Amino acid sequence: MLAAGALVALGPATTPAHAADPVFTLAGPAGIGLRPHPGQSGEPQKTSVEFRIVNDSAKTFDRQSTFTIDLSGLKGVADVALAKEKGADCTLTAAAVTCKRWALWTGDSAVVKLDLSAAKDSKAGASADLTVTGAAEGATFRSATTKVRVGGPDLVLERARLKADQKPGDRQNLSIIFANEGTDPVNGVVLEMRTTHGIDLVEQYDNCSYSDDTGSGRPWTTGWTTVQCLLEGEYEPGAVYGVDGPLTLKAAPHAFIDGLTYAVYAAGDQPKAAKNRAPAAARTKLAAAKQAPKAAARSAQQPADLDPWDNIQEFDFATRNTADLVATGVSLKGKAGETVTADFGFRNDGPAWVAYLRSHEAVARTDIVIPAGAKVTKVPAGCTGVNADGTHRDQTLGAPRYFCSTGHVVGEKETFTYPFQLKIEKVVADAKGAITVGQWTPEGTTGQRWDPNHANDKAAFVINAKDTGPAPTTTPTTSATPAPTGSATPTATATPSASATGTGVTPNGGLASTGSSAQAIALGGAVLLAVGGGLFLAFRRKAGGHA
Repeated sequence: MLAAGALVALGPATTPAHAADPVFTLAGPAGIGLRPHPGQSGEPQKTSVEFRIVNDSAKTFDRQSTFTIDLSGLKGVADVALAKEKGADCTLTAAAVTCKRWALWTGDSAVVKLDLSAAKDSKAGASADLTVTGAAEGATFRSATTKVRVGGPDLVLERARLKADQKPGDRQNLSIIFANEGTDPVNGVVLEMRTTHGIDLVEQYDNCSYSDDTGSGRPWTTGWTTVQCLLEGEYEPGAVYGVDGPLTLKAAPHAFIDGLTYAVYAAGDQPKAAKNRAPAAARTKLAAAKQAPKAAARSAQQPADLDPWDNIQEFDFATRNTADLVATGVSLKGKAGETVTADFGFRNDGPAWVAYLRSHEAVARTDIVIPAGAKVTKVPAGCTGVNADGTHRDQTLGAPRYFCSTGHVVGEKETFTYPFQLKIEKVVADAKGAITVGQWTPEGTTGQRWDPNHANDKAAFVINAKDTGPAPTTTPTTSATPAPTGSATPTATATPSASATGTGVTPNGGLASTGSSAQAIALGGAVLLAVGGGLFLAFRRKAGGHA
């Protein structure tokens, strides 16, 4: 009896606790519009909708999941087909779409993609909800609903005639013409203009907000200024409008390889901008006026659709400018056994900033040759040890030579420093190495085409110089502490530098050639890399003639 009592008392304490089931979230667009049947081409116009599953837990859910989309509400409103890249293992019947997934990996992944088109006898304004649900043993799913509607507004933006090849200080007008090619009016339009660091918008207006965005996650990921202007009024289906007021783009003194995006959105649908800053002394409002139909925003050969990318355009600029990269010399002193710290790198004396905005390749490489008698014991992030001839080597520490790369942007007044630690193993009087900055090559570096002065691309790195005169450029601090072990990787830093000089030389940058302005931007030759889908997900080009 005592033993039994002990087991009964122990029972509740030893019963395993069941962890809460994971909760997964299904996601899809809030709504989509369908071009009324049969469309300008005589065939139904397809619009795609994709549903996704979000597993924001830390591990894979390894049980089978089933996803269902009830199609009964779409009868008479829309026809449904599985897209070619449909996603999971899916089947389609007249009543439903059913998909199976054998596991849910962490992150965001596709469940199914559908192609929808307006049903033959559907009327503009007809709508239905498309809801996806999920089920699995040991899991809970949050459903997602997309409202499908026949018809709707469709803002389409004309591509402005801009000049890609320019000089610092050049000005040109940005002409904004757009049409509503949908079936419904739009109450209020937001004009958005986004420019990179080297392009300024001269005018400012009371009904525009201004913000600076230097964060990542944007198409070209740096240096953007965003202007959003609310153009009040009703914009009718079938009408064409032009912005009534000057919009002047000016190439800044540091302009070089730059970009512009501009778009129109139904008010409330515009992207969220960064923190706003007030316009300076603005006293007028920007507006839009109806234009004659002959100024159509789209050619007759391009069938109309309700694709939201119709209202976005972009442009690339190649400004005739230079950037002078100057290697920073280093002189160190120390005794055998001492550990010394040194910052290697370069500065940009301008006048241009350099940004490989599409390819994202590194702007410059710093090539550091270590003097005899010294051994590197700590290497910063972004630097790789190589053999003396520049070939690959497995060990980073103790290498005779190092390659350090920048990111894809170098500002017009930036200094890049790479902090190293070295142990002086043997005192070698006047031990000399070198620091060279330039364009990447398999063997090291070569001078950039846009750099007007290659004489300062290389500087000396001397330890225990015989000459007791001034150090070449900088004298890093010396420490008598023991050399550290391991491969710690301090991060390289970029700071403003002091001066800006230079004259006109053809730029060589990282914007890909994508249209009729290609010759102007391709002046840089092979450095311009073609844009892959992964580098350009944020934009789908609709119109031809892109720079």
